[in-house]
Amino acid sequence: MEKKEDLGSFLKYLPLVAQSSSLAWPPSVEQELQTISEGPTKSMVNSGEVLASHITNMRKSLSLDAGDDLSPNPLLQGYATFFDKKISREESAKFFGEVVPALCGLILQLPSMLETHYQNADHVLDGVTSGLRLLAPQEAGVVFLSQELIAALLACSFFCLFPEADRRSKHLQSINFDDLISFPFMSYCSKRENKIRCLLHYFERVCQCMPTGFVSFERKVLPRGHKHNPHYVSYPDAEYWAKSTTPLCSVEIHTSGAIEDQPGEALEVDFADEYIGGLTLSYDTLQEEIRFVINPELIAGMIFLPRMDANEAIEIVGVERFSRYTGYGPSFQYAGDYTDEKDFDAFKRRKTRVIAIDALPNPGSTQYKPERLLREINKAFSGYLHQCKHQAGPPPSSAVESSKRWCMDDHEEKIGVATGNWGCGVFGGDPEVKIMLQWLAISQSGRPFMSYYTFGLQALQNVNQVTERISLQEMNVGELWSKLVEYSAERLSRSTRLGFFSWFMASLSATN
Repeated sequence: MEKKEDLGSFLKYLPLVAQSSSLAWPPSVEQELQTISEGPTKSMVNSGEVLASHITNMRKSLSLDAGDDLSPNPLLQGYATFFDKKISREESAKFFGEVVPALCGLILQLPSMLETHYQNADHVLDGVTSGLRLLAPQEAGVVFLSQELIAALLACSFFCLFPEADRRSKHLQSINFDDLISFPFMSYCSKRENKIRCLLHYFERVCQCMPTGFVSFERKVLPRGHKHNPHYVSYPDAEYWAKSTTPLCSVEIHTSGAIEDQPGEALEVDFADEYIGGLTLSYDTLQEEIRFVINPELIAGMIFLPRMDANEAIEIVGVERFSRYTGYGPSFQYAGDYTDEKDFDAFKRRKTRVIAIDALPNPGSTQYKPERLLREINKAFSGYLHQCKHQAGPPPSSAVESSKRWCMDDHEEKIGVATGNWGCGVFGGDPEVKIMLQWLAISQSGRPFMSYYTFGLQALQNVNQVTERISLQEMNVGELWSKLVEYSAERLSRSTRLGFFSWFMASLSATN
């Protein structure tokens, strides 16, 4: 097993050891897991404090804890606080009686699951590498994982068993749950408790009935070369956008509802941080983190996907939703079980397609600079381009670069984009400009429609009027891009303080 290239590159990020022909848990860790898997009547693991003590022992066996024994253990404090004080006795008894033993049994199977995974990895996509490995920046490629393997990996995160030492140097986020759970009592707040409840509900569900599908994680790279290669779109410059004669796609505006509730088949945009998952495993609760806790299989991507560069996006297909929720930010609350009824594709992935693209954080007035407009439209473009459609003639619309060409959706040209206020809110982007940039990128990528969720944002109350006027004008991508550039130049020079919508409508009136 240790000779397998994918495994060899990734083994240091796993809590396992490689033997002559197999993977294994260190004996002391395996014994702890075996004891807990036998249930609380034998293991006496019936509280958060006792569980944290066993987790601490396993982490010491894995050489993960370097602190002195006299300092307070925040992991023990956090688990004891949540499981012994924040949830009811009935919930706690069920979790320690049923879920914790099942999770330990699942973790014990991780070595054999990984061996099977690597044996099959080259056969999923006709020879294209799809095994678990580090998908580094500028290395386009795909990883295919079973939902069962994802559950085992996330169980390791819950027990805080992943080594963290080398992750930061590779631009990988922390993947253990200790930052989420191990804060002292005074640091707990409602939104964090409800994030934890979503994740615990996921574990309860998979322990009751293990899903049998698959999830793919793909790093998509919009290459900065290939200017003379007809099979690639290189990182477009401003001239590419200005000269585009591509028609604008249709637009549907939704003033209520959520992206994940869209009823059809569409790419669902995740308003990502450059580090996928953002603050999911910490204290905050932004829209991206909500998506990751109601679809916890998304978190698995944080294990092996480092930060995104400006010309990259990450597409995840097949994740199942397990939880309902209400609210946002401080008002976020777990609202019970969710039954995901999405169909499966030929690869046994649910037809849920999540595309993670990161906007510029806190750009202020610099967002109107030409290079910033170009960065944002190309970032969206890298995510929305699909593999299966190749248009003839200029401007070319073909796949982003991957480790090898493949097509996993035979009707991808019919799949639009469900998105919203990307890069706005806490990121500080101009929502009137951002919606136009997304419309341009979606249209240029060959997608048939943009389904836009405004989340009731006041700044977009007139968006229907503006998009209808643009459509009546029969503007194409190049013409609308040029209008955005003209407007942005006026904002930078302070010759206008109008929002884009008002400025655009006034400019049309002036020309008529």
